[in-house]
Amino acid sequence: MRHLETSPQAEFKGFNWQILLTIWPYLAAYKGRIALAIGCLLAAKGANVYGPFILKDLVDTLDVQRGSDAQLIALPLALVLAFGLAKFSNVLFSELRDTIFGRVTERAMRRIGLRVFQHLHQLDLDFHLNRRTGGLSRDIERGTTGISFLMRFFVFNIFPTLVEILMIAGLLLVNYGIGFSLIIIAAVSLYIVYTIVATEWRTQFVREANQADSASTTRAVDSLLNYETVKYFNNEDYEAQRYDNALAEWESARRKNRLSLFTLNGGQALIIAVAQTLMIGLAAQQVTEGKMSLGDFTLVNAFMMQLFLPLNFLGFVYREIKSSMTNIEQMFALLGQQAQVQDAEQATELVVSQGHIRFQDVYFSYNPDRPILQGISFEIQPGEKVAVVGASGAGKSTLVKLLFRFYDLTSGSISIDGQDISQVSQQSLRQAIGIVPQDTVLFNDSLYENIRYGLPRASHEQIEQACQLAHLAPFIASLPQGYDTQVGERGLKLSGGEKQRVAIARTLLKNPPIMAFDEATSSLDSHSEQAILKALQAAAQGHSSLVIAHRLSTIVDADRIIVLEQGKIVEQGQHQQLLKLQGHYAALWAVQQRENSPEPSL
Repeated sequence: MRHLETSPQAEFKGFNWQILLTIWPYLAAYKGRIALAIGCLLAAKGANVYGPFILKDLVDTLDVQRGSDAQLIALPLALVLAFGLAKFSNVLFSELRDTIFGRVTERAMRRIGLRVFQHLHQLDLDFHLNRRTGGLSRDIERGTTGISFLMRFFVFNIFPTLVEILMIAGLLLVNYGIGFSLIIIAAVSLYIVYTIVATEWRTQFVREANQADSASTTRAVDSLLNYETVKYFNNEDYEAQRYDNALAEWESARRKNRLSLFTLNGGQALIIAVAQTLMIGLAAQQVTEGKMSLGDFTLVNAFMMQLFLPLNFLGFVYREIKSSMTNIEQMFALLGQQAQVQDAEQATELVVSQGHIRFQDVYFSYNPDRPILQGISFEIQPGEKVAVVGASGAGKSTLVKLLFRFYDLTSGSISIDGQDISQVSQQSLRQAIGIVPQDTVLFNDSLYENIRYGLPRASHEQIEQACQLAHLAPFIASLPQGYDTQVGERGLKLSGGEKQRVAIARTLLKNPPIMAFDEATSSLDSHSEQAILKALQAAAQGHSSLVIAHRLSTIVDADRIIVLEQGKIVEQGQHQQLLKLQGHYAALWAVQQRENSPEPSL
């Protein structure tokens, strides 16, 4: 699918045809259904236009047969039945059209929704760190709804209505002269011009209302996701005030939107009322002069009602399509977002034979004004456990993000078994690495599903084994619902230590050749920490491991310890070697030993 380049600030001048071109391939896959739906559409319009002629013949017949014998009622009865059949045919074919095209609409919405979902997952970490989840979800919801409306009504309402208007104008011109046709053409032209101009003017108010709606939703979602923080600081009233401020902006935007809609509807109603008055007046005059029969008067009146009702609906459809396009632009702006980290054109699949990792002269910064890593070079030999320690902000966790290629390097290279990770596919790279992050976020699902997420095809026995290794099995056994226990949104029903055990279990279940641990035991008590460390040591056998650690006691067995200071390697070696140096590592060790010493009793 082509990406549609548009921006949230883009102004729609008339229809955005690029949106229709982008949607069309999703419809074109069902050409047979579309052709059948169009056939039903033409049949419905034919029955609708023919109805007034039957009504004219019926009125003229009744007028001529006034006072005649009851035996002559057969023709009027036949015309009544024909009129009823025409009306029923119009409704029947219209319903068939909607039913047939409904499958096309629903399948296209499904495919577009899936495309947006996949694209969001393909965007880089930086985009998701800066997103607003509530507003993003509302943009997607309004966008998919707008696409549904656009697909259904643009093809089957705007074009058919214009065709019906031209048919009626032509029939009136041929049968009753140019006067009626001129009124219709003038009214329709003025109506369309006014609708377009007024709708373009009020689009800004629709956009303001949508932005205010997204902002208020974002505010509410953000506050609820941080429920505990709100409670900790007793800021319920503060959050309510911020939400009310957002709702006040939404209220103001909606008021402007409503007043602009009143202006649009009022002008359209005036145009239609004037046109109807002129047509009724002209028809009445011609009946009085004997140029038209009562049947002709009835036909003109029926055509007038049949004409201006869809014309009024045309105005509604155009307004809604404009509103839908305003909604769709935000969703397509997401599709226009390009990931900063992309696979190389000739990217190959990563093949891990040994698990040899090499950081070569790596420089990296999130922004040019603040360098994070400066000339980092080290290797992790196959099966080796290398730990990285240092003060907060030294760049330890950044190493893991770069290994996963969430960001591209400023310069230098990272390779696995001699393969530069920038030249292999991101999917194969991340498939080869397991991670136990510092901040474990779980899905709002059962414990079982959260553990199985590490390897969706895993058997129940494999899941149980991973739980045993992660020392999670006793905790699960103590729960009334066991594996079926719901963890809550972002895992809020579990403690920090319990969440980290789940993260460890699903990483062990994945069983990748390379493992990364980013403060993997930071939320565990000392007893649990020691138990899990033994499990991790066993699980890490035969795996290359990169361990980011704050607690130095957890990495004393590392094959090599690297000490970072302000983005540079200042020391490296084994635990005892670094202590003998009496440098940065020894200082960090001494500080943590004092912190872990029991405080004297008062």
